[in-house]
Amino acid sequence: MEVEMKKYITSEELEKHNKQGDLWISIQGKVYNVTDWAKEHPGGEVPILNLAGQDVTDAFIAYHPGTAWKHLDKFFTGYHLKDFKVSEVSRDYRKLVSEFSKLGLFEKKEHVTLFTLSSVAVMFGIVLYGVLRCTSVWAHLGSAMLLGLLWMQSTYVGHDSGHYEVMSSRGYNKLAQILCGNCMTGISIAWWKWTHNAHHIACNSLDYDPDLQHIPVFAVSSRFFSSMKSYFYGRQLKFDTLSRLLVSYQHWTFYPVLCFARVNLYLQTILLLFSRRKVPDRAFNIMGILVFWTWFPLLISCLPNWSERVMFVLASFCVCSIQHLQFCLNHFAANVYMGPPNGNDWFEKQTAGTLDISCSTWMDWFFGGLQFQLEHHLFPRLPRAQLRKVSPLVIDLCKKHNLPYRSLSFLEANKWTLRTLRTAALQARDLTNPASNLLWEAFNTHG
Repeated sequence: MEVEMKKYITSEELEKHNKQGDLWISIQGKVYNVTDWAKEHPGGEVPILNLAGQDVTDAFIAYHPGTAWKHLDKFFTGYHLKDFKVSEVSRDYRKLVSEFSKLGLFEKKEHVTLFTLSSVAVMFGIVLYGVLRCTSVWAHLGSAMLLGLLWMQSTYVGHDSGHYEVMSSRGYNKLAQILCGNCMTGISIAWWKWTHNAHHIACNSLDYDPDLQHIPVFAVSSRFFSSMKSYFYGRQLKFDTLSRLLVSYQHWTFYPVLCFARVNLYLQTILLLFSRRKVPDRAFNIMGILVFWTWFPLLISCLPNWSERVMFVLASFCVCSIQHLQFCLNHFAANVYMGPPNGNDWFEKQTAGTLDISCSTWMDWFFGGLQFQLEHHLFPRLPRAQLRKVSPLVIDLCKKHNLPYRSLSFLEANKWTLRTLRTAALQARDLTNPASNLLWEAFNTHG
């Protein structure tokens, strides 16, 4: 009986298959053609486009349960990667994932979702009572602030359900996404998945990570001053006169702009849902948005006058801006790089591009587990109830491989972020001094 000889290709040959219409990847040294599958990928096409042409084992392990492996065979090309190697840090990372899986940590969600959903329901009831039954302006202000907190907690459930099954079935999980995202916050879960998956894969890549692309309002690096191309949005991020003006004062405008960040998210949601782009569950997403834009304006209209209505909207937005701030603190002051993500240093890029926020255990509910940003990026399927427990293991792994693990207090993280924004702002004011630009880049941009 003849033994079939393995067929091999090199990494250089694999790298040629990295364009739309020709997408190959390697997982554990086996080469797969996912060209036709990319558009059907539950996580969207963007992660595959960003990682095509290279080994993606670590990213695949991070984002897929063990049951996903059986679906790979139908994409196998028959080729193996000739120069396939596993780094020591990847080996240790995969060992950790395996241990977590054996311990059942990916399934131990505890009762976080139930408690959070219950608190959202209670808060919504109090908000309705405060607006509809109370006449005091202070009761209305308190209701607005509570609504902002409600949006934060509801967003955490939407986030968790987007990463893993928080409900007993896929259908109920999708229902949780629509209810907590679209219906309660007015922000489409489809938009969130589109941008968030790209952010996770290309963490802190200036031209691939949409969470860093805030021109003309913010720029975390002077590299944005050259009007780079956003490979996520497929267009140039023009750094014009208006951009230079706004960025020059971004360390002063940072907090005020965050108070109105939701307006941009509402706009982005509408632009995506009514675009020609393929949107999963478009009809359900639109229906959910319509629910939000029915109850929210109606609630505001029940207030006695326009001054209180404006106060209500502003107060709710300002409280919820704490969550937008948190997302910025996790990444704005971390290391950045140019170009697509590299599957071979995936673990290193996650550690370099994230900052944790240290807090007491009783504050975990407030931050939704995302204060453990590195742990979440390394193990996105891990329920938030487990993130604090695995944190010491992540610290040990980072120490072993001499990788950064930065956990700052909330105040320190704000200082780091403002310092990053201020440095870029001063650079924007003095674009005629190339020596100063080079010095700033050498000091602030790593990797």
